[in-house]
Amino acid sequence: MTHVDVIVIGAGAAGLMCAAQAGYRGRSVTVLDMGKKPGRKILISGGGRCNFTNENASPSNYLCANPHFVKSCLSRYTQHDFVELVDRHGLAYHHKTLGQLFCDNSAQDIVDILLTECEWAGVTIKLRSEVLNVAKTGTGYSVTTEQETLTCESLVVASGGLTMPKLGATPIGYKIAEQFGLKILPTMAALVPFTLHQHDKDRFEGLSGISIPCEVASEDGTVFKENILFTHRGLSGPAILQISSFWRAGQAVTINLLPELDLKQQLANWRETQAQKSLKNSLATILPKRFVEILHDSNAIPDCNINQLTHGQIDALADYIHAWQIKPNGTEGYRTAEVTLGGVDTDELSSKTFEAKKAKGLYFIGEVTDVTGWLGGYNFQYAWSCGFAAGQYA
Repeated sequence: MTHVDVIVIGAGAAGLMCAAQAGYRGRSVTVLDMGKKPGRKILISGGGRCNFTNENASPSNYLCANPHFVKSCLSRYTQHDFVELVDRHGLAYHHKTLGQLFCDNSAQDIVDILLTECEWAGVTIKLRSEVLNVAKTGTGYSVTTEQETLTCESLVVASGGLTMPKLGATPIGYKIAEQFGLKILPTMAALVPFTLHQHDKDRFEGLSGISIPCEVASEDGTVFKENILFTHRGLSGPAILQISSFWRAGQAVTINLLPELDLKQQLANWRETQAQKSLKNSLATILPKRFVEILHDSNAIPDCNINQLTHGQIDALADYIHAWQIKPNGTEGYRTAEVTLGGVDTDELSSKTFEAKKAKGLYFIGEVTDVTGWLGGYNFQYAWSCGFAAGQYA
């Protein structure tokens, strides 16, 4: 039976970060992962370029039943600290408008940096090692895989959530938490496209691939201003993925299709300059033509010229375009979701060390915990920050 100081379950962003930090403290560390290669979610993130952090990351960019929980780790290991790490490794990266940082070349560069850090810290990584059983021992924990049983003083669970099951996502982290009496908050897919009811799906099926810059609001008043994208199943795009974390089944979302324009003012201008032009053709100059045609064909907009619009029609049209309501049928679920909302209740963990209050030497970090970041590099930043924090104590 092999004994090490620290076992980390999961060779993802948080697990590898934690393993390296613990290794640098002189701890003997073994990482166990059931996959064929480490960092599988990192590799496919950001279209293969990994949006590895966000310059604007702050506690306000995270959903958690305890909104104060993330403050400690985000302040102790910031986005600037991670940028300093990748700079030391010579990573080529670029900035995008909303503070996102992406690799110039490939997400593999981020995985390579983490693996190099683990190598320098003396960490052992064992792949194709599925965890079958975890048990408490007199001095710590035992972990049994198909190949062997290992014992440790500190056990760090960084097994991720339920998203992307084709990459090997399993509920093992939640099962370990429940085994040791920790509360699990309900989980659901987040940062995920919406599916539409059949009548809306039929209505908009010809729009697949069309993108519109919008402002999207959930029923709780949360608003995101980015593009929406029509798909053959429903709605996607950055604004939709963002709002999906705040949406609940049965609710509608409200979409301002022209956030940069006052439609009433635009119609008044058109009355002066092109009064004889049809409303449909005029709207097609400020919204995608195919979208306007569908609204026209379904009688959502009047079939008339600009100068024939009544005041009532103008008010109704402005309300419709600036507050278009659509009720999703659901989401595409864990298969395409970027993260899992919910998980191990953070009230069960120390915000400083991520150690379970009820189980000495047992730590939970990353997506398995009830912390979900916005789209745009925030979830990776939480992984680096909580991995760093736990690595100082595990």
